[in-house]
Amino acid sequence: MEFVNTFLVSFVTVFVFFNCVFVLALRVRDNSIVDVAWGLGFILVAFVTLAVSGRLEARQLIVVMLVVIWGLRLAIRIFRRNRGRGEDFRYKKWREDWGEHWKRHAYLFVFMGQGIMMLLITIPIMLLNTYAGPSLGWLDAVGVAVWGIGFLFESIGDAQLDTFLKDPLNRGTIMDRGLWHYTRHPNYFGEVVQWWGVYLIVLSVAWGWAGIVGPVTITVLIVAYSGIPLLEKTMMKNPDYVQYARRTSVFFPLPPKDIRERE
Repeated sequence: MEFVNTFLVSFVTVFVFFNCVFVLALRVRDNSIVDVAWGLGFILVAFVTLAVSGRLEARQLIVVMLVVIWGLRLAIRIFRRNRGRGEDFRYKKWREDWGEHWKRHAYLFVFMGQGIMMLLITIPIMLLNTYAGPSLGWLDAVGVAVWGIGFLFESIGDAQLDTFLKDPLNRGTIMDRGLWHYTRHPNYFGEVVQWWGVYLIVLSVAWGWAGIVGPVTITVLIVAYSGIPLLEKTMMKNPDYVQYARRTSVFFPLPPKDIRERE
């Protein structure tokens, strides 16, 4: 029953948050602002459920801090990337495809859809902020280390891509350097790994195992639904990217295929 109360509070928080973002998107005619709001929504859920719990344990503080670091970095990067560019091409296409019903479809599919995903992904946080746990142990250390590896992949991958795109000499070429030499999506890989790290930390509390819904949801969302598949569909129209894809792992970091074959 305790978790039900935490979930209901989270549900109301997410519902109100995404409704506010939807209204703002209508005013500025830019549905892609939901990408900026994505990371901020997780921070909001983490703080609200922490406040409702009435406790302040070290494990809770660690996870909330990790969520804040991840969410703020992501939101700031996307805001800087999108500033002055108008609506992202994906949302533009959806607006055109939906025609006169674009507002209804945007509300249900883009905003409420992401709200549902957020609720599922934050279930580990809800569990952590519902049930008391033992003192910090080795599993917490492993979880933080795994999260750290994911954060490095995501942040370094994003930084390498941003630097590559800013150089006019790279225009029309494919980014295949640094972490991108080993995986076509180091940032997505890093994001998924971070949530598995959070899950390892939450395993120490009662019912923590049920939090597996969170990392599984973000993994499926990125690997099989809206992350990699949508981006790959667009990029595969470029013959150079097709060649890059043939030699480079789509998700897990691995040596390029030609190197593996020689070995």
